[in-house]
Amino acid sequence: MTLQTIGKICAFALYLGFMVYIGIRSSKKTNNAKDFFLGGRGIGPWVTALSAEASDSSAWLLMGLPGLCYLGGVKETFWTAIGLIVGTYLNWLIVAKPLRKCSITYGDSITIPGFFKNRFKSERCNIISVVLIVFFFTIYTASGIVACGKLFRSVFGLDYTVGMVIGLVVILSYTILGGYRAVCTTDFVQGALIFIAFVIAGTVAVFALGGPAEAFNSAKAFSVKALSGELNADLQKVFTANQSFSAMSAVSAFAWCLGYFGMPHIIVRFMGIRSNEEITTARRVGIIWMIIAYIGAFVIGSLGTVYLNNRGILLNASTAETVFSETMLKMFPSFIAGIFLCAILAASMSTADSQLLAVASTVSLDLYKAKINKDADEKKVLLVSRITVFAVAIIAFGLCLLPNNNSIFGLVSYAWAGFGATFGAIIFLALFWKKCTADGASAGLLVGFITVVVWHNLHGGIFDVYEILPGFIATLVVAVLVSLVTKTKPGVEEKFDEYKNMAD
Repeated sequence: MTLQTIGKICAFALYLGFMVYIGIRSSKKTNNAKDFFLGGRGIGPWVTALSAEASDSSAWLLMGLPGLCYLGGVKETFWTAIGLIVGTYLNWLIVAKPLRKCSITYGDSITIPGFFKNRFKSERCNIISVVLIVFFFTIYTASGIVACGKLFRSVFGLDYTVGMVIGLVVILSYTILGGYRAVCTTDFVQGALIFIAFVIAGTVAVFALGGPAEAFNSAKAFSVKALSGELNADLQKVFTANQSFSAMSAVSAFAWCLGYFGMPHIIVRFMGIRSNEEITTARRVGIIWMIIAYIGAFVIGSLGTVYLNNRGILLNASTAETVFSETMLKMFPSFIAGIFLCAILAASMSTADSQLLAVASTVSLDLYKAKINKDADEKKVLLVSRITVFAVAIIAFGLCLLPNNNSIFGLVSYAWAGFGATFGAIIFLALFWKKCTADGASAGLLVGFITVVVWHNLHGGIFDVYEILPGFIATLVVAVLVSLVTKTKPGVEEKFDEYKNMAD
C-alpha cells in the first residue's frame, strides 16, 4: 500500500467517522417524532440554509454537472444552473415563510403529506402523496448511492458495488441514529466542505492554466479538437451531440427551477427553521452558497478537460462524471485531495440522508400511525421510521444494480421532475388560493404524476422538452379546473384566513 493511498484512506476515515459521531451526539437530543423529523422546529438560519442547499445539490453538482460540462454541454450546464439559482431564490422568497406559517396553522404539520391532509382535509391527498414520495425518493436516493460507488472506484480502485455499500452503511448509520437534527448538522458540515472545495480547486485550476483568459482559451481549443475527432471518436460523438442546443433545450434546462417548489426534503427545512424572522438570513446564505458552487462546477467541468489532458488523462462518456475527483487527485497531495474528495461523498450523503428521512416520516406518520396503528406511541413511530430508512435504502441499492441505472444526472432529473411537477404546483395552490379543494389537489397530483412518467418515456419533437414543464402545467390546470366545480371541506377556508392573519 503506497503513502498516497494511506493518505486518502486517512482522510476518508476521518470524515466518515465524524459523520457517524454527529449522528450519535444528535441521537441524545432525539426523544420524539417531532425531534426526529423536524428538529423540534429549533434549527437556526445558517444550518437551515446550508443543509437545504447541500441536500438539494447532491452528487450531480460535483459529478453530474461537471461531467456534462466536460463533454461539451456548457450551454446546458449554464441554463440548468441559472434555472436552479432562480428557483432557489424564489422558493426562499415566496414559499418559505408562508409554508412555515401554514403548516403550523393546519394541525402543526411536520410532513408534506400530513400538510396536504390537514390543509385540504383529505385522506386521499395524504395517500397519493405518500405513494409519490416513496416512488420518486427511491429513485433519487439511488443517485446518491451510485455516486458513492463511482467515487470509491475512482479514488481507491474499489469494486463499484463495494463502494456503494460503504456509502450506504455510513448514510444509514447517522440517519437512523440522529434523525433531522443529525441530517441538518451533517448537511451543514457537508455544505461548507463543498463550498471550500469548489473555491480552492477552481482557483488553482484557473491559475495553473495561466490565468482566466488563457485557461478558457485552452478549454475552447480542447473542444475544437474533440469536435474534429482528433482526440477520439467517442468524444467526437458526444461533443457533437451537445453542440445541438436549441431554444427548446434552453427552456428545458431552465425549467429545473420549478423543481424547488415541490422537493419535500428541501421545503421541509422551511417548516423546521426556528422563526420566520430568520428566513431572510437563511435565504441570503443559501443563494450565495449556490452561486459560488455552480460557478465552481462550471469551472472544474470546463477546465478539467485541459488540466487533466495536460497530465495524461483523457476521460470519455462513461467516465466524465469523475472529472472532479480526477482533478483533485492530480491537483493536491493525497491527504488534502482525500479531504476535498469527501465533498463528493458529502454531496451524495447530504441528499440521500434527507430523502431517506422524508420517506421515513411519510411512512411512519402518514401511513403507519394515521392508517395502521393510530394508538402507536412515540417509540413505535420512531422504530417504524428507522426500519423504513433501512428498507428504502436497500431497495434504492437494488435499483442501482439494474442495467442503465448508473447515470447520476439521469436519475436525479427524473425524480426532480416528478416532485416539481406534482407537489410544486399543489404547494402553490395550498398556500395562495383558499378555494383549492381536496378533489382538485388529488386530481392534480395524479395527472401530474402520469404526465411526468409518460412524457419521460416519449422522445422526439415536443417530447424532448423536460417533463417537469408539461407535468407542472398539467397539475396546475387540472387542480384549478376541478376545484372550480367542487367545494372545499367545512372549516378549510376559515383556517386559511387564520393562517393569512398569522403574525410573521
